[in-house]
Amino acid sequence: MAIHSTLAISYASLSPIEPQSKPKPKTKLNPPPLSISTNRSSVDPVQVQHLFASCGHSCHRFPRTGPDGRVEPVDLEKLRVALAHSFVVVSVLCKARFLEGEKEKGALGYEFGDFFGDSDQRLVGFGRAVSDCGLTASIHDVVVIPSLQRRGIGQKIINRILRILTSRGIYDISALCTEKERLFFKACGFGFDSLGSTTMMYTQSPGPTTGNDGFMVATAGRMQLLVPPPTHQLKLWKKD
Repeated sequence: MAIHSTLAISYASLSPIEPQSKPKPKTKLNPPPLSISTNRSSVDPVQVQHLFASCGHSCHRFPRTGPDGRVEPVDLEKLRVALAHSFVVVSVLCKARFLEGEKEKGALGYEFGDFFGDSDQRLVGFGRAVSDCGLTASIHDVVVIPSLQRRGIGQKIINRILRILTSRGIYDISALCTEKERLFFKACGFGFDSLGSTTMMYTQSPGPTTGNDGFMVATAGRMQLLVPPPTHQLKLWKKD
């Protein structure tokens, strides 16, 4: 076996070696002209909701998906509250003429520009951070429309958030991300906690509660069920 192996190697070494063509480096596309805003009052929750849907981003812990694979959109009222209580909000806007032909659709079934009317600006990226305003902060919901991804826009969002947080003396900054997003955050300067900390999610549902009318409110997933009182209590009520 060793002889055959040696012969095979010798034969290969005598064969002409074709020069290997070097792989062409991937050219990184530059983003179109952008404007970045940190004004929370100018953020439209409807636009943010549609941007999330266009990116397949869900704020639910266990998002439901439709037959087409799209995740359910975030609840608009809860999104309004979340934006109002965010410590930092970063919006990335692009002029409409640079996005002509944009036909991306999200879970809402609308095209990218349907919620923007005749406005000259389009919301193409977003990110936010929540904080106790003194010690710690965490970054959430960093998204960029698919057609402009891998052009450095997401990193611009992170850099702007970090600049604001560190200018307030906040350096204990974490990011809640998926496995796919880990490389992105690593490129932005994030790494594993030196103390070996990990994120743990509360998984237990609250116990059932009983109202004044005798009906019991029980939690089933993200729904709350109204459970009628036992039969013997109903009979007592009828006698009264």
